[in-house]
Amino acid sequence: MAWFPLALLCAFSLATADAATKAWLQGYTTRELVLVRFGLTGLLLLPLLLWQGWPENLPPAFWGWLLVLVPIEIAAIGLYMSAIRDYPLSLTLPYLAFTPVFVVLIAYLVLGERVSAQGFAGILLVVLGAWVLNSRHADPRAWRSWGAPLAAVLREPGSRRMLTVAVLYSVTATLGKAAMQYVGPARFGAFYFVILAAVTFGLSAATAPSTLVRIWRRPLPVLVVGLSTGIMALTHFLAIQQVEVAYMIAVKRTSLLFGILYGAILFRERGLPRNLLAGGAMVAGVCLILL
Repeated sequence: MAWFPLALLCAFSLATADAATKAWLQGYTTRELVLVRFGLTGLLLLPLLLWQGWPENLPPAFWGWLLVLVPIEIAAIGLYMSAIRDYPLSLTLPYLAFTPVFVVLIAYLVLGERVSAQGFAGILLVVLGAWVLNSRHADPRAWRSWGAPLAAVLREPGSRRMLTVAVLYSVTATLGKAAMQYVGPARFGAFYFVILAAVTFGLSAATAPSTLVRIWRRPLPVLVVGLSTGIMALTHFLAIQQVEVAYMIAVKRTSLLFGILYGAILFRERGLPRNLLAGGAMVAGVCLILL
């Protein structure tokens, strides 16, 4: 299959996993949701890793990057899961579009990399999308209120939580590039998810072993979430083998549009036209930054 439909399937599978988590796993703790998302996905990708072969002769530097990456990744998915569980999808998922914005800002502040005109335009589009998403807080007739939508982003607990996730993902995206140079993106994916699964299973077994049993109290929803996440991960790596990472990630970010549609259809979240317009602006901004 060509990379574009694979990337779209990846985006749809991610949004499906998020919607299924919100719809069916409301009573699950954050720890249990992390175990479902990482543990089951790692198990599903284990055959792929075994088929590819365990990476050999990995230097200490690689394990050093992994030692930093894994706890940040687990913290990010914990915040991610609690945000979509407790708050509307339309007020949480779109803020993942800020991940490349923060990557650009980190590169500027830490490495001194200059932002191109196209990248700056992309940042403005993402911010504009956030403004449109919360535009109900502004009165068009009172210009002093025009900044209220952006202030509302920081007041909304779900939006604030997902912005924190975007910051953490910008860090893991940067560090992940350093780790991938030793393994390669296609091989690194399955390996990384298996490591994350091993760590989450290990932490659960050591600190709350009953969690390993409790997550199966709703076996069918758990399998749907795990399978959707597994398809997301598999299609992600299959697409990356065929095209540059930036193109694939740009298409994958359409997951926030699928998430907005799920929010309106399944959870009757209001303001679908406004939310889709905001999400479209954010996806366009991500594409400008990445491409």
